[in-house]
Amino acid sequence: MKEVEGQPSYQNKDDVYLARMGKRPVLQRNFGLMSMVGFSCTILITWEAVTTGGPAGSVYGYLFVWAGVTATFVVVSELVSMAPTSGGQYHWCSMMAPKSVMKVSSYITGWLTVIGWQATYATGLYLNGNFIEALVILTNPDYTPAPWRKTLYSWATAVFAATMNIIGGKLLPRFEGTILILHILGFFAILIPLTYMAEHKPASEVFTYFINEGHWPTQGLSFFIGIIGPVFAFAGGDAAVHMVEEMTNATVAVPWSLMLTVLINGTLGFSMLIALYFCLGDIETSLKSPTGVPFLSIFYQATESTAGTAAAGSVIQAMCCCTTVGMLASASRQFWSFSRDRGIPGWRVWSKVTPRTAIPTYTVLLTSTIGCLLNLINIGSDVAFNSLVSMSTSGLYLSYMIAASLLLYRRCTGEISQPKRNSEQTMVNTAGAKLVWGPFHIPGIWGIGINIFSLVYMFIATFFSFWPPINEVNSESMNYSVVGTGGTVFLSLGYYLVRARGVYEGPVIEI
Repeated sequence: MKEVEGQPSYQNKDDVYLARMGKRPVLQRNFGLMSMVGFSCTILITWEAVTTGGPAGSVYGYLFVWAGVTATFVVVSELVSMAPTSGGQYHWCSMMAPKSVMKVSSYITGWLTVIGWQATYATGLYLNGNFIEALVILTNPDYTPAPWRKTLYSWATAVFAATMNIIGGKLLPRFEGTILILHILGFFAILIPLTYMAEHKPASEVFTYFINEGHWPTQGLSFFIGIIGPVFAFAGGDAAVHMVEEMTNATVAVPWSLMLTVLINGTLGFSMLIALYFCLGDIETSLKSPTGVPFLSIFYQATESTAGTAAAGSVIQAMCCCTTVGMLASASRQFWSFSRDRGIPGWRVWSKVTPRTAIPTYTVLLTSTIGCLLNLINIGSDVAFNSLVSMSTSGLYLSYMIAASLLLYRRCTGEISQPKRNSEQTMVNTAGAKLVWGPFHIPGIWGIGINIFSLVYMFIATFFSFWPPINEVNSESMNYSVVGTGGTVFLSLGYYLVRARGVYEGPVIEI
């Protein structure tokens, strides 16, 4: 190919895309399409998350979230196809925002993504600690639960995830491909005995019976507050985006992996949700289960076997543990990319990549430490999970909304052009450069309609993510995620005004 003036000539097509955005390739491209599908599917673990969340989310809430997430994934796919960098949302914001607000809007978007991914990883650790203790309670009635024990279980999971990430090389994509097999086989290993052995409820009860455990004044309000469960079941949808610099044929393969992920996980999750509703058994017994995980009670009522229930729970636990490996990878890559562009205090340290493994080891260790520290909250309060889930949702969705709003504006004004042949030497899709569609693009009115629907869905999901789980709010049941999200944004803005505005210029042109 032709050499860009003042830039090296890259033979790899993926490196060419990076070069056109001013980025130098430093990570190894070990992921292919199938390994990335495995990576994305096993981060979402939608059917597993449905079982750990209990019967709070309705069938209709799940369908609404599934449709909204699909539309959001389409928009994200268009954006990552245009600009395949690990930065994701903040890079997209910088390339589409008006010049007058480019720096500050990109900076805020970067920090919202940081909040979302750090909270998502911490929540994954929390879920693991909670589920491990639930299995211990199930198999050992004499066990005395304690919050600090769940925290230690979470820390053990963090050590496992960090070890798998630091080893690097081709281990991670092979690991994720293997876990995809467990993800599919485990679904049938649980679904078949559950539906075969349980007594089935009538369809009318499954599709018309709603639970208002929060004691909200209307069922409609309870419905929208309850969608936070299904929303979190699809959490981490942009995971593949932040791994894009480690994937071959990224501009096409990442959109494909996102679409396949929402199709596979959405179908498995909906099937498991329907099965749980038909096999619910005595709902009061499930909700008051000493394990704290209604699914274990549902499965035990169906099989009347502690060993069988423990085996089914172990499959879910294994998947929940393995998903933290991918969560840590994505969270650390996003943090590393934002540091590379000087958006994080101490960016010189966090932007380093270990030469031997081509892994941002420092950000892996920092993200692990942050996750462990956030899990200390669990010792003092059991509502930490709801707040962490809400911070995950609000952080990521707010960052999506900013990027999706700018995309809608640019596509409606016709400022994004079609790619031209033999234009590899042109700088595109970065701050101040020309905007060009990538290979994945939904043209015309369909693209605009999907873009608008995704924004409506994300606004609803974000708005209700700040609500408490019950109507009678006190200091213990309060949802503090608005404080965490708002406080982090406020502090980042303060740092921006004091120092970062003289350091952060948006995506750095490295070549």
